Amino acid sequence: MLARPVIVIGGSYVGENINGFQQGKYKLTAKGVNVAQQLAANAEGRFRVLLIEKNSHFQHLFAFPRFAVTTNVNTQKAFIPFKPGVFANAPPGSGDVVQAAVTNLTDSHVTLDRAVQFDGQQLDRIPYSYLVMATGTKLRPPSNMLGSEKLDGVKYLRKHAESVQKGKRMVIIGGGAVGVQLATDAKELYPEKSITLVHSRDKVMNRFHPKLHQLIEGRCKELGIDLVLGPRVKLPSQGYPTSGEDFEVELLDGRRIPSDFAVICNGQTPQSEILKSLSPQCIDAQGFIRMKKTLQIDDDEHQNVFALGDIAATAAHKAARPALRQAEIARANVIHSIAGEPLEDYEVTDPAAIHLTLGITKSVIFRNPLPGSDEPVIIPKDDG
Repeated sequence: MLARPVIVIGGSYVGENINGFQQGKYKLTAKGVNVAQQLAANAEGRFRVLLIEKNSHFQHLFAFPRFAVTTNVNTQKAFIPFKPGVFANAPPGSGDVVQAAVTNLTDSHVTLDRAVQFDGQQLDRIPYSYLVMATGTKLRPPSNMLGSEKLDGVKYLRKHAESVQKGKRMVIIGGGAVGVQLATDAKELYPEKSITLVHSRDKVMNRFHPKLHQLIEGRCKELGIDLVLGPRVKLPSQGYPTSGEDFEVELLDGRRIPSDFAVICNGQTPQSEILKSLSPQCIDAQGFIRMKKTLQIDDDEHQNVFALGDIAATAAHKAARPALRQAEIARANVIHSIAGEPLEDYEVTDPAAIHLTLGITKSVIFRNPLPGSDEPVIIPKDDG
């Protein structure tokens, strides 16, 4: 067995079928957790896996938009224990999870923000043989929690939902998936509220085929959501008031939208900072990690370091399904590397796809056209 573990940094969310993972019922499709599970299941006594995650619980991010607008849900279900479920189906001793944030990387060790139990010792510096980065991108709350403990997240989401319930004029800034889901959920739950969705492009969800915009636009009209497209918002440096007082959301074209509660749903920050101490040239201008097709970082001096998911600068859509294939390739290539075998290449084969809620009762499965086709796949869902 390798003396040093294979370390996976980040247990963030990127897929579905999560509800039963703490009992080991399903394969967890979080990019970091998924690759850690796959590695541990195939360890066969050759190595062990250590998953390092800063949060105390797995955060069910896909549920956050809904939990952020209503208190009529069990918010605790959005936070799922990592233990014992992550390695429940792996051989004993092949995998473990520790809660800590990685603050520094060298070519042989990770440094943590706290001491953790490892090999019978309390250590804040742990050696590795191979490293897999699955740190993802950081979104704004309520799509991301500011604290690392479950209680922090539960309190935040409940307080946010209470503010939504009390408000009369809600403005949502950003027409990506989170903004669309927040707006449609809130309007269906509280039809008497004025809800405005502002997006700085001429179409929402603009990375997808225009027919998705048409679907969303139609749903907004059906629910009575005001859709403002084109102008950017002039964001105040101190943020918007949260006490329920009246204010205005100012657009760069001079328009002002009356509001008493505003939610910013745009922007994401790649969490690649820790790689700067090891291979700064592998971080591109946008903050994503430059990759080889093998999902190794693009640095010949550090070919035992891999990355996948949203943090990786691949041609794949930043979403759940592409990262599942990346997890398979990363797992295979770590094992190939240990065995001295040729590595596999990751190829982007599937167009961007999403399962998007459009309110409490409606959703759509949407996939961009396949190569050679002009038509997307559209599967409407109605749970009403």
